[in-house]
Amino acid sequence: MRRAESAAAALLLVLAPAAAAAAYDANGVALGARESAVKERFPSAHCRPLEWASLAADRRCDDSRVELGGVKVRVTFYLRKDAVQAFDVRFDTRDLERLLEVLRKSYGPPVSEGRENVEREGKPTRQFYRALWQSGAERALLSAELTQRRASMLVSRGDFEREIYRVR
Repeated sequence: MRRAESAAAALLLVLAPAAAAAAYDANGVALGARESAVKERFPSAHCRPLEWASLAADRRCDDSRVELGGVKVRVTFYLRKDAVQAFDVRFDTRDLERLLEVLRKSYGPPVSEGRENVEREGKPTRQFYRALWQSGAERALLSAELTQRRASMLVSRGDFEREIYRVR
């Protein structure tokens, strides 16, 4: 019996860092945090009701004066019943490598990442980079069209992406 308890404790010690790395947050505001935590951590955030009916969120908080690991970003938090359900981070594509370094330190290595070229007849080739971090129902998807100025990362839980813009 004692060996089983010791083995379980050792396994928890090994898995604890992985679980900590899976806590997706923006400057300390994680999924599930209250609106008051968003306002406390981001005092210049402007919070208001969502402009459309959605099962995914009922409020949003926007802040355009944020730094994430030294990278200037804009962030929007989406809340439902006073809990952060998702946040969207937008940044300049030229800062992609620097932000990826920060995210790898915070979230760990992505479960998948890669570059892709999309070719269309008569149009220039479009180059994309995508990285996905996932832990259970929570995920962070960074997507950048490398020839465009802006890129984004959506961090969400559950079926947020499907529900946020669903017409009701």
